[in-house]
Amino acid sequence: MFRERVRRVILPPAQENIDKLEKVIKEGNYYGAQQMYKSTSARYVSAERYSDALNVLQSGACLQLDKAQITCGAELSLLFAETLAKAKVSYDEDTLAAGTCERCGQTKERCGSPFPAEFFGLYGAKETRDDDDLQKLSEAIAAAKTRVEGCSSFLKAAIKWSAEFGAHRYGSPELHDMLADYMYSESPEVDIGKVSFHFVRGRNPKKFASALVNFMGKCYPGEDDLAIVRAILMYLSLGNLRDANKLMDEVKMEVELKNLNFPSSELTQFVNYLLLTLQRDALPLFNMLRQTYKSSIDRESTFIELLDEIAEKFYGVRRRNPLEGIGDFFKMMGGE
Repeated sequence: MFRERVRRVILPPAQENIDKLEKVIKEGNYYGAQQMYKSTSARYVSAERYSDALNVLQSGACLQLDKAQITCGAELSLLFAETLAKAKVSYDEDTLAAGTCERCGQTKERCGSPFPAEFFGLYGAKETRDDDDLQKLSEAIAAAKTRVEGCSSFLKAAIKWSAEFGAHRYGSPELHDMLADYMYSESPEVDIGKVSFHFVRGRNPKKFASALVNFMGKCYPGEDDLAIVRAILMYLSLGNLRDANKLMDEVKMEVELKNLNFPSSELTQFVNYLLLTLQRDALPLFNMLRQTYKSSIDRESTFIELLDEIAEKFYGVRRRNPLEGIGDFFKMMGGE
């Protein structure tokens, strides 16, 4: 105990270390600075001076990202989120909606403070794609993947922290929306299933609908109806009939505004009937729909798992093996 008290006393104020490390960054010694940021913040954490540790990590992440050191900046951003959990900092939605970030100068609504805008890759240079130079294109795609993986890891850690310390049991809806939007807009190869996983835990069906309609114009033939139905079923598997209906309405509205064709298939017909059925205490009708449209539902194995979860949520039908199925599906989609 005595040694712990001494250690707390001899550690200098965080700003002293921040100033020293900033000089190392300016000298171009990014790797050396990275190791120093990690060791310095670890000492503050060990001394339970969490605020100082967070200040050091935030400064380091912002500076590294500002210098386009994506891997270094992403690593410090991840440590920042993990330190919030170690410090047991309470999640408060107000911290995501008001005030400004002193370092980046952006409103917290934009930068997601206590996470600076740089944490989300907003300040990272966009890749320049030149179709005439395959090497440059390949390098740009690799850089984009690195940026997305780094930001995604940070946001997943932040979501985990928010779930443990005050947010919804699935984590902050705002952070889920940020991650979904970021993954969709920045990923060189979009996994619409993983994007959907986070959007359904958010609060923005309108933006989700825009992403789906945009995806419809890029996907392979026959994938458009799968993406829409998967999204609806994922909402319903969480018991969220309201946003499932809102998403369907928004998709149809946006498709009409853009003079596109809404995917017409047995699968979309099924989900339209399903949305009506779930508004009533109609388990027999629900089962009849599953049987009637079985061949369409079987196009994707996860639909069976999602429908089993929907039956339990809306009609109290116990799953045959609750230890398997939907939990594994969500784990896979979330990339955990």
